[in-house]
Amino acid sequence: MSAPLLLWVILLHWATGGGFVLGGRTWQHCTDLRPLDILSEVVPADRLARGMRVFQVQGVRGFQLAASRPHALGFPASRLFIHCDRFPEEFSIIVTLRVLSVPAKRNEYVFTLMAEESPSVLVGLCYAPDKLHFLFWSQERTGGWQTRVTFPNVSLSDNQWHTLILAVSGQSFSLTVDCSIPKDVVVETPFPASLSVKRASFYLGNRRRRKGVFTVLLDLLSILLLLLSQGLLRQLVLLPGADATPRICTAMNFKVATLSVPAVLQDLPLKPASNEVLKYPYETDTKVTLGSRPPCTKQEKAQFWFNTSQRGLYLCNGSAWISMLEELMLTPARENIWCRAAAVKQRLDYVEEYQNLVTNSETMGVEVFTIPKVGLFAATANRYTPPGSAIYKWTDGKFVPYQNIPTYQAQSWKYFTIGKKIFLAVANFEQNDRGQEFSVIYKWSRKKKKFITYQRITTHSARDWEAFVIEGEAFLAVVNHREGNNHNIDSVIYRWNPRTGLFETNQTIPTSGAYDWEFFTIGPYSFLAVANTFNGTSTKIYSHIYIWLSGSFQLFQSILTFGAADWEVFHIGDRVFLAVANSHSYDSGMPAPSNFYAINSSIYELNITAQMFVKFQDLLTYSALDWEFFSVGDDSFLVVANSFDGFTFSVNSIIYRWQGYEGFVAAHHLPTVGCRDWEAFHTAEGSYLLYSSAKEPLSKVLKLKTT
Repeated sequence: MSAPLLLWVILLHWATGGGFVLGGRTWQHCTDLRPLDILSEVVPADRLARGMRVFQVQGVRGFQLAASRPHALGFPASRLFIHCDRFPEEFSIIVTLRVLSVPAKRNEYVFTLMAEESPSVLVGLCYAPDKLHFLFWSQERTGGWQTRVTFPNVSLSDNQWHTLILAVSGQSFSLTVDCSIPKDVVVETPFPASLSVKRASFYLGNRRRRKGVFTVLLDLLSILLLLLSQGLLRQLVLLPGADATPRICTAMNFKVATLSVPAVLQDLPLKPASNEVLKYPYETDTKVTLGSRPPCTKQEKAQFWFNTSQRGLYLCNGSAWISMLEELMLTPARENIWCRAAAVKQRLDYVEEYQNLVTNSETMGVEVFTIPKVGLFAATANRYTPPGSAIYKWTDGKFVPYQNIPTYQAQSWKYFTIGKKIFLAVANFEQNDRGQEFSVIYKWSRKKKKFITYQRITTHSARDWEAFVIEGEAFLAVVNHREGNNHNIDSVIYRWNPRTGLFETNQTIPTSGAYDWEFFTIGPYSFLAVANTFNGTSTKIYSHIYIWLSGSFQLFQSILTFGAADWEVFHIGDRVFLAVANSHSYDSGMPAPSNFYAINSSIYELNITAQMFVKFQDLLTYSALDWEFFSVGDDSFLVVANSFDGFTFSVNSIIYRWQGYEGFVAAHHLPTVGCRDWEAFHTAEGSYLLYSSAKEPLSKVLKLKTT
């Protein structure tokens, strides 16, 4: 064969992929540009390796690495470098991971490449709380030399997915995080041109020993509870000979941009073929907290939360955390320790009658409050004078009479403080003996240990007081129900004047037969909701929510209500709710309904996007006059004051339990007579509910029995 023909045959063989052969190996694959998926090499074809679990977080799957033996998550480098035993001189490393936390002053290894029986890291990638390190071994120097290339100000511990691209070429090292502006570093020692990987192995998450294990994925808490992962690894790819940034940074979501991902982490079919069981079951993310409750929304649905302070495991159903266990016993791998995790939170079992509280007369409202260093009190707003209304003190586990105060068909009490001053305001519905119509503010006398008259304010059939503070200033708002037969009158907001020490008129707001004020804040904003009941012809009228802007309350939203008697604002997690108690449906211009009093009361939820409250749930009530929100352990409840069903005042009031996406579900039915008001309170002995009766001189204390 002629020399030109021989040369042509050799070139053709090389061009068609044959490559030159030397000692049984080809030179071609040392410069092959195909991606080498390190992560996929750890996953067997038909199952997960020991110490690996699949979790899905924010719609993206990743591996949790929790092997007690580092070799379980390692493999020989020869499985990747089939035809060549040298590490590429130029390459990119692509990593997609999610990190929750990094222990201070500690390096966390993503992967290492190590030679057998040598403690030296040939190639490695690790990070600290605010930096990333790339390690390599330079064998060109006498005895070898470990070089560390550090990229400062790289923070990954934010519980989000991130994709890192590390491009290496000689003395130049470039790091791109989530396809942002690259961070470039030039070092004195270049990456070796010929780094041997003979008899070397890759290790995921460690450097071939338990100390320094990738705690982004394995933390001490996982010894207590294996479900508690600190983070996930989704992609780990070596791309020889090229900067991978142009190939990666084309996706819409840069944080989870993909070059090569193991099949187990790719999207699974919506439905397995026939009756086939999914080959790679995956789990959801687990949140770990020292007592504070993480958000539970649709984004966190099916995730777990381990409350280490109360030692309970919970599952997010899309709106609320559901307890998953009462007691759990675990044995950590390779540890001769038994750990006990018990859920010690209280759960409401049943409600029992605890005390019959005989009152001066029928009770329209009740206020429970605590005076520091004095004790727990309850003030009842009683119908008749004499004897007026009473204040009771909690003594030896019972309420006992403490002080009588002259009132005139009192409707409600409001306890509040201004600085060190302690006040109690009563809303009087009728005139006094002199024909004067006043509601009165009383001040606590530390010397006399009693409330004494402080300020009288002219009101008109007052129903309710509300006290609040805005920007350091104290306010007091009164609900005026009617003046004579006119229900459409102004209710008044008073501002505290620290110079005179008195409340002075600040703003008037038109109301219609109003019953109740409810003040609440959302972030930096202050709101005041009024329950309008009757405009002279109809109870089907709008109640209003006002927002504080530029020194006064301005209309924020109007909601159609039916004889609204009460607003109750409450929070469940990060969600804000507002419940209205509708008392009856009456319109002089419309045919009478079959029952004026069997009517839905409604719960509204704040929609941040729409910037308004939208209806969340309707609950059938019977002339509802009050809502009271309370919690037992991690469970949330609403109790309604049902007063009249159209036939009798002996009507069950109901405790509703929060059930997440189901909303509130009836849990306990409580026999009541003309129930007007509920108050929840706690003592060292337990949790209680106090209800007042507007139809008999007897209120009742109920004890919440928990297990």
